Amino acid sequence: MKMVRTFAPILLAAVFLVPVAQSQATLAARVQRLEDIEEIRNVLINYGRYLDAHDLVSYSNLFASDGEWIGGFGTGKGPSGVLALMQKNLGASPPNTLGSTYHLLTNFVIDVNGDAATAWSRWNFVVTGSDNNPKILYGGHYDDTLVRENDRWKFKKRVAVNDILSGNVVPAAALK
Repeated sequence: MKMVRTFAPILLAAVFLVPVAQSQATLAARVQRLEDIEEIRNVLINYGRYLDAHDLVSYSNLFASDGEWIGGFGTGKGPSGVLALMQKNLGASPPNTLGSTYHLLTNFVIDVNGDAATAWSRWNFVVTGSDNNPKILYGGHYDDTLVRENDRWKFKKRVAVNDILSGNVVPAAALK
């Protein structure tokens, strides 16, 4: 009987405290995942904000040290390569200069796996038309790979795909 009294508390602790500790670990992992998704969502949103404000330095710093942008303008690698690509194609505009274009970014699907993640989203590129009203010039989607670098989420690879082009051009993907 003495042995039962000695081991009973240990057995009860094992039965009840181990699941609590596991639950707390699971809760911490779930909270971290949600925090990661929110930070990645902000990276996706800031991409459009910085680009539309012509803040190309902040824009390029959203990319990892070996991050890559691939799209209609070509390819840029690393923050300096992305910056050079955008300056070549968009011009070197001073920060916080608003243009007559902007991006609509929607439908974020984000999957986090430790220090790596993937994301998919839609984009529309809006311009001021000849009648001084907004017009959607292009529509497409992004296929993204992200990585945690120096405790911050960055683009490892961002592929911009045009799904709807201006004028009478039919995207190649629609012909398949």
